[in-house]
Amino acid sequence: MARLAPRTLRGRLSLVALTTAALLMVILTVAFNTVVRHRLQREADDELRTRAAAVATTVDTRHGRLRVLETSGDRLLDTNAWIYTRGRLLERPPSGAGTLTRAAEALAARGRRGCATVHGPDAIRLCARPVPGAAARATVVTALDLEPYRSSAETLLLGSFALDAVMLACTYALTRLAVGRALRPVRTMTDQATQWSAVGSEERFAGRGRPAELAALGDSLDSLLDRIRAVLRHERQLTGELSHELRTPLSRIMAELDWWGSRPRSDAETLASHEVMAEAAQSMRAICDTLLDEARAGVPTAPGTADVPVVLGRLSASMDTPDAVRIVVGGGPGPLTAGVQPALLERIVSPLLANAVRYARTTVTLAACRTAGGVRVEVTDDGPGVPGAFQDQLFEPGRRAEPSDGHGGAGLGLPLARRLARTAGGDVSHDPGHGPGARFMVTLPAG
Repeated sequence: MARLAPRTLRGRLSLVALTTAALLMVILTVAFNTVVRHRLQREADDELRTRAAAVATTVDTRHGRLRVLETSGDRLLDTNAWIYTRGRLLERPPSGAGTLTRAAEALAARGRRGCATVHGPDAIRLCARPVPGAAARATVVTALDLEPYRSSAETLLLGSFALDAVMLACTYALTRLAVGRALRPVRTMTDQATQWSAVGSEERFAGRGRPAELAALGDSLDSLLDRIRAVLRHERQLTGELSHELRTPLSRIMAELDWWGSRPRSDAETLASHEVMAEAAQSMRAICDTLLDEARAGVPTAPGTADVPVVLGRLSASMDTPDAVRIVVGGGPGPLTAGVQPALLERIVSPLLANAVRYARTTVTLAACRTAGGVRVEVTDDGPGVPGAFQDQLFEPGRRAEPSDGHGGAGLGLPLARRLARTAGGDVSHDPGHGPGARFMVTLPAG
C-alpha cells in the first residue's frame, strides 16, 4: 500500500478527498435508494387499497345477504381481485394462479387489513380489505405486479451510480486543480530559495500577500536565512581576523628565518633567533586560542535590551576581588537600559574590567549614565595607566604594553571589545587625559 500511495502532496490530498467523497456518496446512495424503495412500496400499497375500496363498492350487503353487483367496469375491477365471505371464495380473477389464490385466502382468513408479497418469477403484492358494513364478514383481496416499481427502483439505482461516478471524477479533478493552485506559492518559494542560494540575494519570503500558513512558514524561513547569513558573516569575520592577526607574528618568523639564513651566525645569534621565533609562535597560538574562544562563545548580535546596573553587578561579582569594584549609576527617571543583549554587554565590558582589576592599586570604578540618545559605561582604575608611547597601539590586536608583566593575555581583549561595541552601533575609547590610572569609555545605543 505504501508503494501504491502517491508520492506528491497534491496526489495524496486528491486521493484523500476522493476516498472521503466516495464513502459519503455510497452512504447517501444507499440511504436514497432505501427511501425510494420504501416509497415505491407504499405507493403500490396505496394503489392496492384504492382498488380494493373500488371492488368493495360492488358488494351488496343489504338484507343480511351478500352478493356482487354487476357494473359497467366489471372487467377492469375483476382483474387481480378476490372476494371472500367467511373463508369462502365468491369471486376470483379469470387468470388467478393457485399460488396467488392461496396467498389471497391466507390474507382473507385474518379478517383485517394487511399486505403480503409473493415472490416468484415476478414479485406480486397483495392487500386485503374487509368490506365495511358486511355482517357476513366479506373481504376483498387485490393484487398488483411490482415489476414496474422495481424497474423504476433499479433505474434510479443505476442513475445514482452514474451520478456518483461523475461526481467522483469531478471531485478528483477539482481537488487536484484546487490543491495545485494552493501549492503554487510553495513551488514559487522553492524556486526563489534555489535562486537566492545561488546568487546570495538579500530577499525575504515574508510580506508577499501569501496565505496565513505560508506567511508563517515564510517568517520561519526568513529567520533561518538570517541565522545562516549571520553565521556566514561571523565565519568571514573570524577568517579575516585570523588572517590579519597572524600576519604580524608570521612576518617576524619569516624575517628571522631570512636573516638567519643570509649568512653564518654565531650560537648566540642563532639562539636569539630561535627565541624570537618561539615568541612569535607562542603569540600566534595565543591569538588563535583567543579568537576561537570568542567564536565558540557565540556572541549574540541580534537586537535586545540589557539592564546596565544588573549586568555591571554580575560582572563585579564574577571578579576575584569583587570588593575592590565600586559601581556608580547616574540618576534619572526609569531604568538604565542599553540597546544590546545582556551577553553582548558583558563581553564588551568584561575585558575592560579585567584589565582594570589586574592593574589597579586599590579601587576600580564602574560608572554608568545616560547620554544624548545612548548609554555610557566608564571603567576607571587607579593603576599606573597606559604608557604614552603605547596609546596609539592600544586597540591594535596582539599588542601589549608590557609583554613581560606576567599574565598570559594575547593583546586581543581591547580590540575585541571595540569591534563588538561598533557592531552594536557603539564604540570603546580611552581617555588619554585621565590620571592617575586609566579610564575606558563604552558608548552604546539606548534600549
